[in-house]
Amino acid sequence: MSELDGVLLGGERTYSERELAERSGVPLERVHDFWRYLGLPAADPDARQYTDDDVAALARLARLTGPDGISWRTAASLTRATGHSADRLALWHVEALVEDAATRFDLDDVSARLLVLDQLAGLAPLIEAQLVHAWRRQLAAVAGRIGAEFAEAHAPDKMDRNALPLARSVGFADMVAFTRLTAAMDYTELAGFVQRFESAARDVITAEGGRVVKTIGDAVLFVADDAVTGARIATGLARGTAVEGPVPVEVRVSVVWGRVLSRFGDVFGPPVNLAARLSAAAEPGTVLTDLATAEMLRGEPGLAVLEQEPTELVGFGAVTPFRVERR
Repeated sequence: MSELDGVLLGGERTYSERELAERSGVPLERVHDFWRYLGLPAADPDARQYTDDDVAALARLARLTGPDGISWRTAASLTRATGHSADRLALWHVEALVEDAATRFDLDDVSARLLVLDQLAGLAPLIEAQLVHAWRRQLAAVAGRIGAEFAEAHAPDKMDRNALPLARSVGFADMVAFTRLTAAMDYTELAGFVQRFESAARDVITAEGGRVVKTIGDAVLFVADDAVTGARIATGLARGTAVEGPVPVEVRVSVVWGRVLSRFGDVFGPPVNLAARLSAAAEPGTVLTDLATAEMLRGEPGLAVLEQEPTELVGFGAVTPFRVERR
């Protein structure tokens, strides 16, 4: 473990929290907050738990929040986002490696985990490089979307400052009878089942030009930049593309066009809430949308919108949904 610790942490644990604050130039209370925002337990201020890489991380934080830099509040938000994502990502990576080891070498779970532990020192630098590459590519994609969306045609003086900032298609794909289908599965079967659903759903969504916001066990929340792309994603998911595998599964899908707020890697606003209600009301293997989105899709080659009977949706009252289909 000491060798692995040195590889992952960039050296020996030689500094206390007080020394970390002195060497990085960050006040002790903010050093303490930094670890809390990362989602890591803060050690005794005098315990030697920190390395040169930790000093460098805090020094970068000091530069970020310098006289001409960002506010501490913003730095805290960035750190929370990084910590939350890194926590999930590290766990995801390890579990994927454990599953690979168990499958390739026919190992029980404990043996597979111990093998992965032995391999991490060699794998970590390669995975780290892939992580940095992926982050840069995703950041470039976000910058490109912002540049395209808020060009001259969307100049600030032409925008409603009281409206939510982003116009997006928002959709949910929700597995039908998830509890019943998974009740008799052991942990390896359940892991494989969920992974197949998530991976295939992501493939459908990204292939059509959309983005996965988050997965929630048996459901996927996605966004797209226009109504037609959102509808194509939704109908692709409903046709079963996202749930191929040994267990037959259907999904209920929704898509709604509207203005949303993007924060903390998630999206918020009335369209998100409406999409959640519509997916719950959809029949297995179908897509529902609202009147405003249906009007945007009418006449679109390859798509059809069919008016359905009015239904009561919690928080919205009586709503007339429209079924979206591929021609």
